Amino acid sequence: MTSRRHGWLAALPALVLALCAGRTLAVDGIVGSTTYRPEVSARVGVAAVGRHFAGEAAMRTFARGGNAIDAGVAATFAAAVSEISHFGLGGEVPIAIYRADRKETSIINGQGWAPAPSSADLFRRRRGIPANGPSAGTVPAVVDALCIALAEMGTLTLADVLGPAIELTDGFPWYDFLTLYLRPEVERMAAYPSAARVYMPGGAIPSVGSLFRQPDLGRTLRALVDAEQKNKHLGRHTAIYAARDRFYRGDIGQRIAASVQAAGGLLSEADLASYRGRIEPPTRGLFKTRRGTYEVLKTSFWGQGPALLQALAILQAFDLERMGHNSTEYIHTVAEALKLALADRDEFYGDPDFAKIPGLGLLSDGYAAERRKLIDPMVANNQPRPGDPWKFQPSSGQERRPRLAARGHETQDGSLPKPLDTTTINVADAQGNLFSASPSSAWFTGGTFIAGDTGVPLGNRMQAFVLDDDHPNVIRAGKRPRTTLSPTIVLRDGQPFLALSSPGGDSQEQQALQVILNIAVFGMRAQEAIEAPRFNTFHYRESFRDHRLALGVLQLENRISPGVAEALARLGHRIGVVGPFMMDTGTALVGVDADHHTLFGAADVRRQRFVVGW
Repeated sequence: MTSRRHGWLAALPALVLALCAGRTLAVDGIVGSTTYRPEVSARVGVAAVGRHFAGEAAMRTFARGGNAIDAGVAATFAAAVSEISHFGLGGEVPIAIYRADRKETSIINGQGWAPAPSSADLFRRRRGIPANGPSAGTVPAVVDALCIALAEMGTLTLADVLGPAIELTDGFPWYDFLTLYLRPEVERMAAYPSAARVYMPGGAIPSVGSLFRQPDLGRTLRALVDAEQKNKHLGRHTAIYAARDRFYRGDIGQRIAASVQAAGGLLSEADLASYRGRIEPPTRGLFKTRRGTYEVLKTSFWGQGPALLQALAILQAFDLERMGHNSTEYIHTVAEALKLALADRDEFYGDPDFAKIPGLGLLSDGYAAERRKLIDPMVANNQPRPGDPWKFQPSSGQERRPRLAARGHETQDGSLPKPLDTTTINVADAQGNLFSASPSSAWFTGGTFIAGDTGVPLGNRMQAFVLDDDHPNVIRAGKRPRTTLSPTIVLRDGQPFLALSSPGGDSQEQQALQVILNIAVFGMRAQEAIEAPRFNTFHYRESFRDHRLALGVLQLENRISPGVAEALARLGHRIGVVGPFMMDTGTALVGVDADHHTLFGAADVRRQRFVVGW
């Protein structure tokens, strides 16, 4: 045999060691990669999503001449049909969009609000807000948010972008990830026969590879197209909203409400008919490194997005690059900054339409400097420490002093909160448009409720409210819960750069923060930044269920050095270690390469994310 083949075999151990050490090694003309997946490059469009079905919907939309917003809407509708373990049409989808022609970022407030009968007293009498069932969901927001995006910022018709989703309702191959999530839910699924009938046809979980059909949902989506077609003479914009109105004010909404009312739920025809999302300005934060000035754009305080901005502001004065990536000092500093930001989230965030939020104070440089002083480089602080942002809020005569943070239910058994499920849709196009969405809720886990013959699963976001009357996130009729869902747009030196999002419940900001720091501070390429070992603090008031605390708990993936884990424990962190790529997240991102006028995308191996480009 030739020496070339023998040389490759002899070099294999060195190649494996180099890859484990995070190096790239050339062996006899063969180059090993530092990542498990390649970064995807593109010229026309790129989509980083939850499953390949959504990615294909985006690519088909680009082929029709659509922009990133059109493709993002198509991908989200496709995800609502095919990612049923993580998202359904009756859930919610906050969206962040950068429009290149206007050099402007907008937020579509795709979070539904509480039905009219909702109150803290009602749910106290019921011993809490249910996690699932006919009273667990806010008003479905997905159709509204996607129609706003398409009508106001897209170019195609609703029929164009719904085509892939409708085909998927006619049958897509059941995949193993769905089985993994559905198997533990079989008993709970029995509580809601409408869901069991759809997700377990014939009384059993579908076989992997078998065609899974959702004819009721298909009829609902076709009815939206029919409403658009009947109004197309009025123009694209009006016709899209006519389809939207059929869902909220027409026969579809009436059937949804009737099924909920028959099951003893809260949602009514009036709740659906009065619902309307809106376009809002983003909240903004700057982070400067030697690689550029990064402007990060997030939702308002009805989401947890500003916590990422607070953490970045606290970290701005630290020399993170000198500390070294995932060193003891680095992880300790970032984790302590996150703990301070999340304490403020737990204390002050809520729907600004209903609560006075000291937003300017929370995001001010002065407040960040004050919070920064609380980080002790030698000791982890494991108590809730919300600050006093009202001191930094422009005077309105309506200031109030901060409450003491409620301790909630601190976990004593070593268990950690399990995040609710979410998917991710991020799209970029050649013009520099960026679309980032966090679609969530209305999945089959936990025993969802499907609204009659519409095929629409309803959400379970109501549990994100609290029942504390003095809290800005207390439940009220017509109010949005403070959601964990958090799409992200990043500009670099004023130019479009990244769109990213992730599942992971309360950890979404932490995962986004680490990926952004990996790129902005340590100069990693996108796929390397996503695959790098992660950590996650559980030092917050959980957003779901009984709002537990796991004070001081810091979870590390075991690719982080054992010596670092031991050193962090000595500082006072309560360390938990999980396996490689086992952090409960799944980041996906797309970006614009301004130097070469091309696009790129990256997707997590965690949660089996996908990226496609053209």
